[in-house]
Amino acid sequence: MMIRNETWMVALEALWANKIRAFLTMLGVVIGSACIVLVVTVAMTGRRYVIGQIEGVGSNLVYARLEIDPNRPVMLQDELSLDDMNAAKAAIRGVVTVAGTRGIDETVVAGSVERHVSLIGVTEGFQTIRNLYIPRGRFLDSEDMAARSKVCLITEKLSKLVFPYTDPIGKTLRVGELSYTVIGVFRERVATFGLSEIQDYSVLVPFPLMKYYTADNSLEMLYAQASSPEEVVPVTRQLEALLRSRHPPQARYDVQNLTAILDAARRISMALTLVLLLIGFIALLVSGIGIMNIMLVTVRERTREIGIRKAIGARRTEILYQFLLEAFLISGFGSVLGILIAVAIPVLVQPLLPGNMRVPVAWEAVLLAFLVSCSVGVFFGYLPANRAARLQPTESLRYE
Repeated sequence: MMIRNETWMVALEALWANKIRAFLTMLGVVIGSACIVLVVTVAMTGRRYVIGQIEGVGSNLVYARLEIDPNRPVMLQDELSLDDMNAAKAAIRGVVTVAGTRGIDETVVAGSVERHVSLIGVTEGFQTIRNLYIPRGRFLDSEDMAARSKVCLITEKLSKLVFPYTDPIGKTLRVGELSYTVIGVFRERVATFGLSEIQDYSVLVPFPLMKYYTADNSLEMLYAQASSPEEVVPVTRQLEALLRSRHPPQARYDVQNLTAILDAARRISMALTLVLLLIGFIALLVSGIGIMNIMLVTVRERTREIGIRKAIGARRTEILYQFLLEAFLISGFGSVLGILIAVAIPVLVQPLLPGNMRVPVAWEAVLLAFLVSCSVGVFFGYLPANRAARLQPTESLRYE
């Protein structure tokens, strides 16, 4: 124990005697360890955010629509129907909610000016499947569907355009040839930027009312929500088989889910993480080479000291441990300082982040940075330490 304590004291005194050089050597480890923690933190946060945005469009979502063949006219029996939607709910195991939509372009009058809007007939489960947020009013219910009530929901942008200074709930909105009572204002929880049926100016009405505009009850889009992420792929296959069995063989349906997008997001995130981690490891590698160079210089400068210690009884292993310990202390202190900097940065930038986005620091990243930094220091410190331990006392004492 006394020998170990003495080794620690000698190592600390040696570093303190050359504190500026030790600190400059430590900077590479600080940068490398901070890079590892920040890279893993940013990668995990970005991955969570991207996946959350995609899932916000619709959790465990499967959707189907008719593929239009320009060389073949669309027949009525090819179209998706409410019966298809109900059959998917009843026949496919793992489906918890279904919904259907049909959209057309119509016009509304706002401030004596006609505006183009997207009129969308939706079934009752549409809000659940598409994660719609309704800050005012309510969504369409089963009574609205059964009674074909002339009620509607409008987007927040359309509400500000048509009813700029009043509460739109209860107001009348004329869409094409029919007038509706506004019962709610809605928006997408995650904006799809017009890539879904919902546009900036959209009006949702009970699906049965779409027959007044289209003269039939066909669906443009059929949605099914799986009970869990594991059920998404089986539900996709079963929905495709169900539609093939219920329609003519010539009809083709595009049945998709968000799994492919999620997988692509995960792969991109993983690739970026690996690239950035590689940069962090390169920084640590460079700092390790710096530690080795400084330790080699230190051994040369302290050759006479090593000879004196060996002459009064210090063993080879004690000299080896002393210089390894110095390398470990440089890398260890550097990694701790880098980790503290990396942990402080997310805390400082948190107020600048949009919405409720959080940047939690993973303990795995902290542990990885500390272990890798210390390992690099010990690995690159072994050669100088071994050289110091192999010096002969007689030659060392003659060294000037």
